[in-house]
Amino acid sequence: MGAFLDKPKTEKHNAHGAGNSLRYGLSSMQGWRVEMEDAHTAVVGLPHGLDDWSFFAVYDGHAGSRVANYCSKHLLEHIISSSEDFGPGPADVEGVKSGIRSGFLKIDEYMRNFTDLRNGMDRSGSTAVAVLLSPEHLYFINCGDSRAVLCRSGQVRFSTQDHKPSNPLERERIQNAGGSVMIQRVNGSLAVSRALGDYDYKCVDGKGPTEQLVSPEPEVFEIARSTEEDEFVVLACDGIWDVMSNEELCEFVHSRLEVCEDLEKVCNTVVDTCLHKGSRDNMSVVLVCLPNAPKVSEEAVKRDAELDKLLESRVEDLMEKSGEEGVPTMAHIMHHLAKESIPNLPPGGGLASKRSVIEAVYNRLNPQREEDEDGAGGSEEESSRATAAAHLLEALRQFRLNHRGEYRHVLEEALAGYRQPYAARPPPPPPPSSSSSSSSSSSCPGHREGEDTAPRSPPPSPASQSSSSEELPHEESSRPTA
Repeated sequence: MGAFLDKPKTEKHNAHGAGNSLRYGLSSMQGWRVEMEDAHTAVVGLPHGLDDWSFFAVYDGHAGSRVANYCSKHLLEHIISSSEDFGPGPADVEGVKSGIRSGFLKIDEYMRNFTDLRNGMDRSGSTAVAVLLSPEHLYFINCGDSRAVLCRSGQVRFSTQDHKPSNPLERERIQNAGGSVMIQRVNGSLAVSRALGDYDYKCVDGKGPTEQLVSPEPEVFEIARSTEEDEFVVLACDGIWDVMSNEELCEFVHSRLEVCEDLEKVCNTVVDTCLHKGSRDNMSVVLVCLPNAPKVSEEAVKRDAELDKLLESRVEDLMEKSGEEGVPTMAHIMHHLAKESIPNLPPGGGLASKRSVIEAVYNRLNPQREEDEDGAGGSEEESSRATAAAHLLEALRQFRLNHRGEYRHVLEEALAGYRQPYAARPPPPPPPSSSSSSSSSSSCPGHREGEDTAPRSPPPSPASQSSSSEELPHEESSRPTA
């Protein structure tokens, strides 16, 4: 994966359920990506006598969905079967944590034997973030850069830490395995340092599974449950976290739970808001509400309805004032409203979370409107820039795919080949007259170094490439940041 669609796919997959004194809802959307590579797990009441345990997870695939989909169906069984501490009665915390780690290592080794993964026909991998709930504890599990947060008493009480190659401990392991961290990626390609699958990065002789360039070992954190304070847990892939911080998402979910008790709708609002905030990745979010989660408040519902009416009124005013200038675009309306001081916007979501309200009024007043070119409210100019950027990212992705382990060497050779002749060149002569300029231009293709012609612009320096590469897809040789 790595290419983008002309318009985002906004159809959503939803699910919800309840049990063990909790409720959950989830939403996933393909968005701008050519393929949907996310997957999820939601199980209330586990097998093997663990009726009062629950398990939720989000998997963010890259270079394909094979690994993510398999893990969504089978990771839980590998975890439960990896430790005798999973069973009726009080559980040993350290035994459970050890069983979780063993389950990850076992499923990773098991998938390695799949024919398509073994012979390199499928090079997919996946992050995994999960929460395992027992009656007494919350076990947060993370492998990669998807993320989980716990909201307690209206505040972020805990969040998992992303596994990035630039993290000191991750970098040390990568270098000890003979690899390097280039443009904040493992060997210049993979943007996560821990993942399931990705077997191209797990074949260093003499190193164990947790010592490879990419490790399948999760970090596991245990937190004692607090019935009076725990409100909810959010699991989400980086398509959500790219545009929202931990605090913003917790504040936003908290505010939406005060106006809507349908958890699927709350999750849909999160996904839509992130799309309007600029996320171009697949998006998946699982919301697990605990007994102390916020309840619908009449005051909050009234305040939200008043906000909707205010926004409707402002859109009508802007449309009426357009006059001879013609009907303003949706992008112009959003830009104008963003500069205003509008009270009671949802915390964390802001104006983007009310785009559906604004767009409904806009469409009613402008029934002939054609959809914005980018499908999410941007202008044609913005759409052209986004398309050009998408093509560039795809070209870079293909370059990384074709050269894989030699990516850095090939790039350095190419840069050296351009820079050395350029550095040895004398300063260019003053600009020639128009007549000489026109005569020399016809022989440009045959010029050699030292001839009377302006030097070619050198390629960008590694520093400039590094800064621009932050926009590369989040993943290996195929995922834009997954």
